[in-house]
Amino acid sequence: MRRTARPLTGTALAVTAVALAVAPAYGVPAYGVPADEVRVDPSAAVPGDRVTVRTSACGEGGTATGDAGAVGAGPLGLAPEPGERDATGRFRVPPSAQPGTYEIRATCTASGRRVTGDLVVTLTPARERVQPRGGVKTGVGGALGPDPVQTAAGVAALAVAAAGGTWLLHRRARGDGI
Repeated sequence: MRRTARPLTGTALAVTAVALAVAPAYGVPAYGVPADEVRVDPSAAVPGDRVTVRTSACGEGGTATGDAGAVGAGPLGLAPEPGERDATGRFRVPPSAQPGTYEIRATCTASGRRVTGDLVVTLTPARERVQPRGGVKTGVGGALGPDPVQTAAGVAALAVAAAGGTWLLHRRARGDGI
């Protein structure tokens, strides 16, 4: 019994560690603006909203020329605000903008480097959007859900069951009986 307890415990611990390692991380914030993109805030807007565009691609204190022509807003200037490192500019989404995803571009004045970001135009303001909640009623059995702790517990239970079955088959093959 002692010979099989250690491998079973080790297997269960290893499977649990793997399950926790691959469990999705929720609520991980993204800080800063990556140097190869334009950050559009808010990323989803309605016609008439004011949008802020930021980039760090031009280096500290660098300026850029922005282009929001895809959405119908035209050119804009980006420059660092006092105490800020990133080049920043603003524009208003035109009332004539249609729903869709639009590319916002910035070209650094000194280097000519071009970077892009996306703006999603919707007809429903963010405060009125409703996020779906709950599971989908498909008639197919129940899953544990998106909780990583429950997912890890389920994986650990399956690992213990698999290890126990392997142990029983091994005993049977040796002739020890069940």
